[in-house]
Amino acid sequence: MHNNHPTPKFSVITVTYNAEEVLEDTILSVIAQTYHHVEYIIVDGASTDSTPTIINRYRGRIHKIISEPDKGLYDAMNKGISLATGDYLCFLNAGDSFHEDDTLQQMVHSINGSELPDVLYGETAIVDKNGHFLRMRRLSAPEVLTWKSFKQGMLVCHQAFFARHTLVEPYDLQYCFSADFDWCIRIMKKAQTLHNTHLTLIDYLEEGMTTRNHKASLRERFRIMVRHYGWISTVAHHVWFIFRSAIKK
Repeated sequence: MHNNHPTPKFSVITVTYNAEEVLEDTILSVIAQTYHHVEYIIVDGASTDSTPTIINRYRGRIHKIISEPDKGLYDAMNKGISLATGDYLCFLNAGDSFHEDDTLQQMVHSINGSELPDVLYGETAIVDKNGHFLRMRRLSAPEVLTWKSFKQGMLVCHQAFFARHTLVEPYDLQYCFSADFDWCIRIMKKAQTLHNTHLTLIDYLEEGMTTRNHKASLRERFRIMVRHYGWISTVAHHVWFIFRSAIKK
């Protein structure tokens, strides 16, 4: 029955720097996957804590490792892109994990037919540093996703957005905090098929870089939205965001 079912290869890329407290859980989440067509890449920014020791502990299960200084998160992600050979790319940063040990297997089973979609996407759970569930992400994945969907904000978490390698471009390094928002939109503009897996894919650690730099991130997102959607549309949507926020309070 499953003879013609696709078996895509996933390139899972973890970018890390001085993340000794959270990295091991991320590594274990990847190597525990029951789906075996996985290439694991770790890009470390020359950590000075015990991160290199942790990486070395699992060296036999990690396909490619870089440890060298970089120009920030998205520069490191671009290095990961240059090393990837899989059909899909997934960025699982230190502290984040796959939701289940069979998440990738479930994703593949959710694909109908023999053709690979251009983008696979799903939901994200927010967890604390001990991996305990806190809540689902405030913005939920739409039933049908297009490049215009992100006018409403980043409805799909970057980690729960799996792009075909053939569509992937480097991150734009002019953005320090929200280059992933721009990256996803650019990919969706080229994508023909975007597949909702209807699965919770990722456990996202509550305190990420964007969370810590929330205001700067929002300013960048505004610039990105103007770039892709135009000034009038972006201002109109931000008026709605403010109104929506006021209602919820």
